[in-house]
Amino acid sequence: MIIKNSFFYKSIAVCLFTAMLFACEGNLKDVKEMEKDFLEPQSKVYELNLFYTDSGSVKANLRSPEMLDYSNREFPFREFPQGIELDFFEIDSSKNTITSDYAIQYLETGLIDLRKNVKIVTSDSTILTGPQLYWDQQQEWLFTDYKYNLQLSNGARNEGEGFDADQKFTTFNSRSNTGIQYIPD
Repeated sequence: MIIKNSFFYKSIAVCLFTAMLFACEGNLKDVKEMEKDFLEPQSKVYELNLFYTDSGSVKANLRSPEMLDYSNREFPFREFPQGIELDFFEIDSSKNTITSDYAIQYLETGLIDLRKNVKIVTSDSTILTGPQLYWDQQQEWLFTDYKYNLQLSNGARNEGEGFDADQKFTTFNSRSNTGIQYIPD
């Protein structure tokens, strides 16, 4: 009798263990589905036309065909897979424009990664082009390790590889360059 009870209890234990294994398989599929949803953007915005104002005056205007918001990630970011066009307005209403075919904004660091056909046109007609450019919003600083072309408003030209500069181009440090500079007498 003791042997039969022992066998009976062991059989029940094996059946419960087997059932738990199959139950875990179903839960694993549910967990993978939830993870898949987490990898998707939190929101999608189409035909974005965003104005940033301060004290009643427009400071910036951001336009993009599509924005994907991944604020739900551990390292949150916003992606602009079809590019951006961003206008900055100075106190005197002058406008600086940045365009690129792709952009990603890292929310915690304030860093914006602009890629593919990056072009900056300042209010004084300075034009900078290149394949990639980083913009640190907090430090108001631009930098890249890629090739760039710079045409200043006075006609001077500069081609090089790698630079860093403040966002108004009053300080411009190039790692290597060639070009034509006009120096007043």
